[in-house]
Amino acid sequence: MLIMKDISKTFNPGTVNEKCALKNLSLELEDGDFATIIGSNGAGKSTLFNAITGAFYVDRGLIVLDGEDITYRREHLRSKVIGHLFQDPLKGTAPHMTIEENMALAYLRAKTSNHAYFSRINAADKKKFREQLSLLGMGLEDRMKQPVGLLSGGQRQALTLLMATMVTPKILLLDEHTAALDPATAEKVLNLTKQIVAERKITCLMVTHNMKQALELGNRTLMMDSGNIILDVKGEERSHMSVDDLLERFAQNAGKSLDNDRILFSKAE
Repeated sequence: MLIMKDISKTFNPGTVNEKCALKNLSLELEDGDFATIIGSNGAGKSTLFNAITGAFYVDRGLIVLDGEDITYRREHLRSKVIGHLFQDPLKGTAPHMTIEENMALAYLRAKTSNHAYFSRINAADKKKFREQLSLLGMGLEDRMKQPVGLLSGGQRQALTLLMATMVTPKILLLDEHTAALDPATAEKVLNLTKQIVAERKITCLMVTHNMKQALELGNRTLMMDSGNIILDVKGEERSHMSVDDLLERFAQNAGKSLDNDRILFSKAE
């Protein structure tokens, strides 16, 4: 489903602020893979996502999604087939528009027709929106005419997840999408994520700082450092790994110990 080959990206080249964010990174995801990604701040996790979504063009390398070269495809065109959730619940929705209007925008954006943006939703579409909202168990199906800005962070993140998967994307990118939520709400959104990804068989990349989640969710665990993937474990090897094993492998491959407080605190938890 996704092939990234020898991807590199340097910001502010030739200046004192030069930063090599991705360095000769290669990654392949099979259709239906659910890979978790863990790494310290500055490891390149969000930059990897932005390279996939087209927030910038890479300096060199190749990005192929479902057999199509998207290396230099514009961001708004990629958004039709790529779902993306951020850590901040305020991103991904328009606060002054109603729940129904937000869902309509997401639905029409993902439609394949070139004229989808100028289409209108009909009664059947609204009924579908209501049915999908009811699956969240948050009562949002009875608040479709209310502005999204009135929702809590957890409700907005759940709505954003629903919007990103209304039309099944070719790949779903989750950038610590539960990190800003309280533990109970985070658990609810995470369970909803697992349910949607499993039912739709969506290919998924999920950044997390939680070591336990990194080993338990999905079928692959990736670790990043200095703009590259230094560990990729799956199958039986992954099933027998503990958090300590993961930390040890990171130290071996990176030549240093993992020093991110949030990640190490999750180990203690």
